[in-house]
Amino acid sequence: MEQSFLITLISLGVTALFILGLPIFLVIGFWVAGISLVIDFTLANIGSTLFEGLSFFGLLALPLFIMTGDLINAAGIAKRLSDFAYSVLGFARGGLGMASIGACGMFAAISGSNSGTTATIGSIMHPELVKGGYDKKFAAATIAAGGTVGIIIPPSIIFIVYGFLLNLPISELFIGGMLPGLLMVIVMMLTCNIISRRNNWGKIISFDPKRIMKSGLRAYLGFFAIIIVVYGIYTGAFSPTEAAGVTVGFCLLAGVLVTREIKIKNLPEILMRSGQITGMLAPLIAVSIVMQQILSLLGAGVFLGDVISALGDPMLIIIACMLLVLAAGTVLESLPNTIILAPILAPIAYTAGVDPIHFAVIFLVGDAIGFITPPYGLNLYVASGITGIPYFQIVKHVLPYLFSLMAAWVLIAFWPPLSTYLVQFSGL
Repeated sequence: MEQSFLITLISLGVTALFILGLPIFLVIGFWVAGISLVIDFTLANIGSTLFEGLSFFGLLALPLFIMTGDLINAAGIAKRLSDFAYSVLGFARGGLGMASIGACGMFAAISGSNSGTTATIGSIMHPELVKGGYDKKFAAATIAAGGTVGIIIPPSIIFIVYGFLLNLPISELFIGGMLPGLLMVIVMMLTCNIISRRNNWGKIISFDPKRIMKSGLRAYLGFFAIIIVVYGIYTGAFSPTEAAGVTVGFCLLAGVLVTREIKIKNLPEILMRSGQITGMLAPLIAVSIVMQQILSLLGAGVFLGDVISALGDPMLIIIACMLLVLAAGTVLESLPNTIILAPILAPIAYTAGVDPIHFAVIFLVGDAIGFITPPYGLNLYVASGITGIPYFQIVKHVLPYLFSLMAAWVLIAFWPPLSTYLVQFSGL
């Protein structure tokens, strides 16, 4: 009884620290150390697990894809992709907003980060949206929502982490995310078009094949980078880690030798920015692995598994898992959400007969939606930071996107071929 009381006390204490703004890495770290002492679990395990937990070749793709995102932004490739998207969609009402979402999708196909996609495309497109006659709050919400595909359209940082945790082939996870990511882009574009038509937002440009061809030729480097990643992984020519390395090399050479927007003297600054993001993510992964061990010792996984499995019907089990992921996404960032919940929920789904790749996509689309779900919603904070618009003003305008993404999520969950067809077709 005393042990249970101490565990509850420590959990409440670190929760209070999290609410007060303590970084999630330290919150989990304090919880791990405190619970280890309470249950008499050797502290030496923390050190060894922190080291061994990151000794996985597949995780090398994580810093490489982060670096790719920084390089394509610095090389001006992201701006050229945005210009191409506008030349294709600008003839429709809300075309520039739809182009911003499309640019997020293309950027995601090279970088793999939600917040990175929002920050990069937002800094380029938000001023253009405001000049183009869009409400500035709606424009910020559009950028925040568009960024959600960053971790779904391959390559994806969070897919790499999920594959590492659940011992699933990362190549198959990447391919499984293609059609769901495309669906998310389409439903957000439709939402943008409907709202823009109702409010008469945006300037319409004529459909000009010459303009499209010209902007497409200027964006060829971005298309080539996407082809390297998708074709290499799809055909098995590259592992995800190798694809990440090749893409980094290509983007670096393109920025230095072709667009010439990357100067050699600026490389240390770009690498430092990538290193800072990696330095935040890697320790969080390591300490969360220790947290998994302790939760397993405490029987949390067994308890949660029994509760959800008792529902019996596979459809009800999927719905329960989705609600849990959505609830966690309102207060946690996608990485800790994945690290904590995926190893608990995935085995339950497998037992209920859900395909592992299908459940991975269901889980991670829910994770992605959490990026625009208040009160946390990391993309909302990023959009607020780059536009200067207060967080809660953006929340109001992001709700239509949130509802449309949730509708797409339900379709993804209950129509498995969206996630599994390309994997089966590829023969991986």
